[in-house]
Amino acid sequence: MWLTCHRFLACSSCWQSQCNGALSPATWQKRLVPRGIRSIYSETGKWEEKYGLETRKKVESWWRTRIKEQFKTTAGIDKSRPKFYVLSMFPYPSGKLHMGHVRVYTISDAIARFHRMRGLQVINPMGWDAFGLPAENAAIEHGLHPANWTQSNIQHVRKQLDALNLSFSWDREITTCLPDYYKWTQYLFIKLYEAGLVYQKEAMVNWDPIDQTVLANEQVDENGCSWRSGAKVEKKYLKQWFIKTSAYAKAMLDALPGLPKWYGIKEMQANWLGDCSGCYFEFTLKINNKPTGETVSAYTSTPEAIYGASHLYILPSHWLLHGNNCLKEILQKEFVPGKDSLTSVTAVNLLTNQEVPLVISAKSEFEGYLDTKIGVPCVRPDDAEVARSLGLASENVIEALPDGSERLASSGKFTGMSRQEAINAITQEARNQGVGGHLTSSKLKDWLVSRQRYWGTPIPIIHCQSCGPVPVPYEDLPVKLPNITSFTGKGGSPLTSAAHWLNCSCPRCKGPAKRETDTMDTFVDSAWYYLRYTDPHNPDRPFHKELADYWMPVDLYIGGKEHAVMHLYYARFFGHFCHDQKLTKHKEPFNELLVQGLIKSRTFKLATTGQYLKKEEIDLTGPEPVHIETKEKLQVTWEKMSKSKQNGIEPEEVVQIYGIDTVRLYLLFAAPPEQDILWDAKTDAIPGVQRWQSRLWHLATKLIEARDSGTLPSPQLLSQKERAEARRIWERKNLVVSKVTGYFLKDYLFNAAISRLMSLSNILSEASPRLILHSVEFEDALATLCVMLAPMAPHITSEIWKGLSQIQNKLCTHHRWDMGVLQQPWPTVDLEYVQQPDVVEVLVLINNKACGKVCVPQEVARDAEVVHDLVIQSKLGSEHLQGRTITKFFLSPRTALINFLVQE
Repeated sequence: MWLTCHRFLACSSCWQSQCNGALSPATWQKRLVPRGIRSIYSETGKWEEKYGLETRKKVESWWRTRIKEQFKTTAGIDKSRPKFYVLSMFPYPSGKLHMGHVRVYTISDAIARFHRMRGLQVINPMGWDAFGLPAENAAIEHGLHPANWTQSNIQHVRKQLDALNLSFSWDREITTCLPDYYKWTQYLFIKLYEAGLVYQKEAMVNWDPIDQTVLANEQVDENGCSWRSGAKVEKKYLKQWFIKTSAYAKAMLDALPGLPKWYGIKEMQANWLGDCSGCYFEFTLKINNKPTGETVSAYTSTPEAIYGASHLYILPSHWLLHGNNCLKEILQKEFVPGKDSLTSVTAVNLLTNQEVPLVISAKSEFEGYLDTKIGVPCVRPDDAEVARSLGLASENVIEALPDGSERLASSGKFTGMSRQEAINAITQEARNQGVGGHLTSSKLKDWLVSRQRYWGTPIPIIHCQSCGPVPVPYEDLPVKLPNITSFTGKGGSPLTSAAHWLNCSCPRCKGPAKRETDTMDTFVDSAWYYLRYTDPHNPDRPFHKELADYWMPVDLYIGGKEHAVMHLYYARFFGHFCHDQKLTKHKEPFNELLVQGLIKSRTFKLATTGQYLKKEEIDLTGPEPVHIETKEKLQVTWEKMSKSKQNGIEPEEVVQIYGIDTVRLYLLFAAPPEQDILWDAKTDAIPGVQRWQSRLWHLATKLIEARDSGTLPSPQLLSQKERAEARRIWERKNLVVSKVTGYFLKDYLFNAAISRLMSLSNILSEASPRLILHSVEFEDALATLCVMLAPMAPHITSEIWKGLSQIQNKLCTHHRWDMGVLQQPWPTVDLEYVQQPDVVEVLVLINNKACGKVCVPQEVARDAEVVHDLVIQSKLGSEHLQGRTITKFFLSPRTALINFLVQE
């Protein structure tokens, strides 16, 4: 088998170390490098005066492998330390990264480095969402096997990521198309099947009548034609596999208030879920009082009144009229278009055993996505009108009482209950019997997971004529994809051609059987990958519960808004299901979401044809851009970077021109994460961060020169005015530490954090030569600035730190000068700064229990958000609150007290 013997890529733990060791203080040369010779201190022990292009290249080349070595593996778990799990949505390896990927991974990288410096155990894993239709299309168009195409793309994207020097936890790398991953996708599918949450029914698909194959929506063009054959696409009913996600709709809706950090996305999820006050009930269908073997699920928004049902109501587009079933001809014959059509088919409610007639509606659509409803005349006037017009019997099962309340009548054992009591009791009874009862909304459909393709996770079901559908035994997993070499894009699933794989024995009766040839929607692979990252190499189970319980939930999940509904909905469903299966402690997989904006670039389009032009086809010399060939004026707009729109920018080219740190700082500084970035290298943003890096380098140069001058530093020599200037530097440093820490912990406003660091560098640039030489405050502020910038620009700060660490006669002893800048503890606000006059001691409670006190300035003691941030940043907060999920906090309006409510 082509996919069983090896992984596509060696993990990062296999990379060879290229560290040559740090230079010792003895190698320090008391002079600067002569002008014209470009070198760096880490190589020669001689400090280069200016940070130019060549110096930048040498700095990034030197530090790239050394920084990578520091974070390539995750240390063993120390449960006494808080954890931080930062996760950026893993990519589909379609060939190349774009700048949008670079932005999201830069954000996750900066956050991961920050929390490591705060002493937390951090994982920042990466993997590949590797199944998907493009690989199969490449096989059809170019004769490339999907595995080879995917492998090649993963290798290319991995090289791109390596070039960006991101601190991913490569020892946790996963690839969804490898058997050691999709084995557990199949395992979870069978768990869902055993829980009654997987079923098969007919559903409408896109059908290419020429190629005789099913098409995905993206394979149908805007004219409704097949992407390959050009045939007009037809709608056809085929048996499909579904996951009953609606069973968890109410639970997921009720859990949303417990996700306070899902800013903006929580509302989108609530809107998607809808008002989960109704439910489905199961019915069997009969004709002439004889069972047909057909079953349907029908929705009612008033489950408490189910005993008052008068009819089952279906749309003319329902699968019973168009699919493969024994009632199709009867229903088509009895349907009168434009009229409510009473049929000879009856439906038996499996909960109440009531039998009601089947009615085909005159309407073309119901509310939401419903195609089957239960008519209950006593609570719905429109149902009452249908029952009246067709002469259907019904009973009022809702009795009004003199006090205005209502209770059930003529409802079996539920008679006499209030309506709310009846909703709970009836739906619970239906769930217990496995005949419906899961509260959901009319807007939700169950998840269709069948795909008639090759390149996906095989559905682990065997079809036996005697036993019906039978799940593959757990010990026989994974069901591996067979090696198919010919892909035509015609006919059914390519898996039907693999006779040696298709034909098998039934696990129950041992008779002849056939494997399911549909594969799973790739959303299934990505619905649980965050759990596999907690234990990625476990051969015996999807993940160890102890490890999942430690690392979960994901503390910060970063990705695009386009995944804010579907992917998160499916991931939450799997989270709730795994919790109910006692596989995990936590229901909700993601504590906080960070939805990053797009990176847009200018597009140039011909108005006459709509064609997007390449840069070399555009004349930009005049007042307006025109087409070089036709001189036609062009439509210029800002759009998401895309290869098809000719406005993409290759990350490698940008990094080559500007350097890794400059690109990182630009992406973090150009806009808050949630906002779009309009990419234009001619603006001041990129040159601005380049100039700022040069100024930081110059500050380091001034300190090195001052301390290398032969004059010993002595703070006692500073005048009163100079001491006041040093005090202002000290105050600014503490203010910036407080603000930047807050931005990293709460708002992720990296642009504001960089602005604060710039303000600190500005005040340091104003320092006099004597202050630079003799001031503890200058040395400490520059070192602290370097440490705070390190998560965002690790290469330049590593080199500056190496230069500062070798300065003779240092005045600051609290920094760990023998360790690199990324190994430094994150700076904290000096106690003296917090305990200045007019401070208030705030009593800190966690879950109503006192844990200690934290001092805050008087002027902010009534500002709940500021007090919250200061407590989180304090030593007490670091010990008791870091890594825990804060659901709420309250600042007392009368006393100096703040109470944090956290999940246990």
